[in-house]
Amino acid sequence: MNLLPKTHKEFSEKDYWNKFFKKRGNKAFEWYGEYLELCAHLHKYIKTKDSVLITGCGNSGLSADLYDVGYSNITNIDVSEVVIKQMNSINSHRTGMKFVCMDAMSMSFMNDEFNAVLDKGTLDALMPDDGEETQRRIDKYFLEIKRVLKLGGRYVCISLLQSHILKKLLTTFCDNSWMFRVVRCHDAEEKNAESGDGTTLPVFIVIATKFKVMPQQILEVCMAGDKMIRLSRPDEVTEYVKSAQDAAFITNGLAKTNLEDDNEVSLDLYKPGEDLPRYTLYVVDQKCSQAVNKYAVFIVPQGRESEWLFGTPAGRRQLQDSARFGRLVVAVLRRGHHFDSLDAVKEELAHSAKMLIPYGFVGQIPFVSLGSDVGRRVKVYEGHSEISGDFVVEDVDVEGATHRRLVFLDNQFLVQSEAKLKTIKKKNKPRTVVDFGHISFYHSFMCVGVQLARAASSRVAVLGLGGGSLCMFLRKCFDGLKVTAVDIDSTMLDVAQKHFELTTDEQLEVQIKDGLDFLRDEAENGNKYEAMMFDMDSKDRTLGLSCPPKQFLEPDVLDNVKSVLTNDGIFILNLVCRDTSLQDSILQTLKHHFTHLVRVKLYEEVNEIVFATNTKKSYSTNHFEEAIKKLNTIAREKNLVNIKCVDLKDFLQSVTVIS
Repeated sequence: MNLLPKTHKEFSEKDYWNKFFKKRGNKAFEWYGEYLELCAHLHKYIKTKDSVLITGCGNSGLSADLYDVGYSNITNIDVSEVVIKQMNSINSHRTGMKFVCMDAMSMSFMNDEFNAVLDKGTLDALMPDDGEETQRRIDKYFLEIKRVLKLGGRYVCISLLQSHILKKLLTTFCDNSWMFRVVRCHDAEEKNAESGDGTTLPVFIVIATKFKVMPQQILEVCMAGDKMIRLSRPDEVTEYVKSAQDAAFITNGLAKTNLEDDNEVSLDLYKPGEDLPRYTLYVVDQKCSQAVNKYAVFIVPQGRESEWLFGTPAGRRQLQDSARFGRLVVAVLRRGHHFDSLDAVKEELAHSAKMLIPYGFVGQIPFVSLGSDVGRRVKVYEGHSEISGDFVVEDVDVEGATHRRLVFLDNQFLVQSEAKLKTIKKKNKPRTVVDFGHISFYHSFMCVGVQLARAASSRVAVLGLGGGSLCMFLRKCFDGLKVTAVDIDSTMLDVAQKHFELTTDEQLEVQIKDGLDFLRDEAENGNKYEAMMFDMDSKDRTLGLSCPPKQFLEPDVLDNVKSVLTNDGIFILNLVCRDTSLQDSILQTLKHHFTHLVRVKLYEEVNEIVFATNTKKSYSTNHFEEAIKKLNTIAREKNLVNIKCVDLKDFLQSVTVIS
């Protein structure tokens, strides 16, 4: 039996509602939630001694519930004679409550008769569209509400706030004689989602309070928790409501379907009144036939978000596959916030986790993580660069060790530079210093190329300073090696010296210069290097190329690279490219400039290291194996590492000789 209107216009027609309630009988039909989900808000804005008018009461049990907890002065009206007769019969023992057949657009009550007018879905029913006829009808309705409300009285409207309805409310009640507030009712939404009966769209409660003319307009919203946010313009109210509705549109869709192929959806979660996201949620699905478990939320501890497994779509897919969840929500804790505990994070995410439940899931949502805490992220320094924008230096704990990281805030999930910290004793006092022997996985692979090309007295150029970890390792590891670091950003040199313990001397110099100008000048001056290393990030986020900037791979620039290399010199490129066609094009370009090309794809990393040279030698994996063994031996002798700098097996499994 179809109990919903065939067309939306029927919502506002009296005959429709008479037929509806005859079919429905005495079974209550609750729009947008019942008393238990709404009571916390209703008790806040409607007092037990208030004279209350409920417009369009229908056969809802809300007024009876309010009466039974002490609201003794309630008048209910509805245009349907059928439902008024039903409700008078059902509530005959509630002697202080009235049910009257009356049109809310033409009420017979006296002026200033009620302390509160409660509208639960009536406005939505009366205003299915914003046509001229509908507008005239709603104008009458609002004029009547304003007329029957006492000074200080409240119009409390429970609504889905479709755009045309919110626009009408703002137009009508946003002046200096009304305080206007919009509160989101999460309890009603969750109840609807759990029951599967009714809408799962955001449910809002509008409270318009009647005053004498005030000095200024008062607008407030509360989209989560209890904190009210004071706004200055009506369009800001619209923005908050629309944001909640857009997010619900996504979550409703996700509840009913699975994401296709390797797609994922991400959502940023904010605390009310804050501009920085507190969490980012990634939703990943797989075919149900492959899943053992239906649903879970994985909480990534602070400091681990940049790791391949959590920080890339491919990594999150692998995480889901290994756990064999039909749907996995990967929750990343964003910087700039404090998180008390793992349990506190679970509590904060509980509502969003419920909204992302896939169809058919029942029971308690499993929250999983890497351990029993949320990790640690301590801000050491924050600053601004004219070239790189805002950045932060922070200490994070990873697997029992503290790491210092440089992160550009325009690309927060990418660590620009990292150093491991260690504690030493100096004059019997513990002191924290940078462990120069610990370098990133890909930096260690790049150093293999330096060892391969190194002569008794060698020169290496590193374009891209970052925190200086790579340069300091080279300086500490190789005797007789002169390192020239080049960076366009003087701020990075300051950061590297103050926070990553970079030391410049005759063996390590830093030039603040555009790398393109450096290559051109060095080529013109006939200077030579055994190794030229590219390790700089791109500021252009429109390409699938994160490292290096595209202009550094242009033919004339690569000609300069060739020119400054010795006969057996090696060009060592840290290539970060997510566009496979662009990646193929880059490799083809390199083939035109260099005789030998070797690529090393890092496991569980986006990076790959490319070695390019025009030496007359014919490089094979044996040459790399020998270089790795020598590098590890030197690093041990220099007390930079205990066992090895580069894992020989990892390298040889990842290497491909292209030409």
